[in-house]
Amino acid sequence: MSAWFSAQVVQTGRLPLFCFFVAFVCGFLGIRVSVRLIRARVRWWPGNLTAGSLHVHHMVFGVVLTAAGGIAGLAAPVHSLAWRSAAAATFGLGMALVFDEFALILHLRDVYWANEGRLSVDAVFVAAGVTALLVIGVSPVGVQSVAFGQHIPGGRAALIVTLAAGFVLAVITLLKGKPWTALLGLFVPAVLVIGALRLARPGSVWARWRYRDRPGRLARAMRREQRLGAPMTRAKNRVQDLLTGLPDQPDPVSGRQDRDT
Repeated sequence: MSAWFSAQVVQTGRLPLFCFFVAFVCGFLGIRVSVRLIRARVRWWPGNLTAGSLHVHHMVFGVVLTAAGGIAGLAAPVHSLAWRSAAAATFGLGMALVFDEFALILHLRDVYWANEGRLSVDAVFVAAGVTALLVIGVSPVGVQSVAFGQHIPGGRAALIVTLAAGFVLAVITLLKGKPWTALLGLFVPAVLVIGALRLARPGSVWARWRYRDRPGRLARAMRREQRLGAPMTRAKNRVQDLLTGLPDQPDPVSGRQDRDT
């Protein structure tokens, strides 16, 4: 294991990225443990940080740590691996605190324990997944071909066309409501082609644009969603809830949700 780590991480210059990844994952798990203990009102665990009536969200500390890590990384000597790794770890920790409240930033209201708050967990999983692939040496399509294409007649033009086509397919896949397919397609191009050609999900932007006057296609998309999409979403939500806690359920009388974090 140590030989693999030295050969695949240290000697390839990916140690700062590895430190970022470890700090990001540990920071996310740590803050989730903290908020779940606060939510459970465990007596011996410190509660929310407040200044009078102001609840200071942990993304505030995340922004500070991200800024500190980013500035330290820019100021680090090029050949100082320890300095760059420490800066990357600081950046990763701050990013974990920010991403854990990604949904709050998007909605500009406290949806941490609401169903909308699942978006924060999705964002963390995507960031962690991409970083893990980069740590083990898996590069997005076209990245390793940039230098190679410079030395082949017509290689630069072919590379530009390939990257442009991949970008278009990724955008279409995202518009069709398939972010995970688009993410996987960055590393496996065939997945992008499949995602772009197949039916869009019923609630996606593409479906609202293109299926409004095509009831037959919309009906097919809804049947496919019920058969395949909905079970996969429920399975994903169960895994997320196991790791990060169940969202609050609306009060049957008032319809409000508890916002205790």
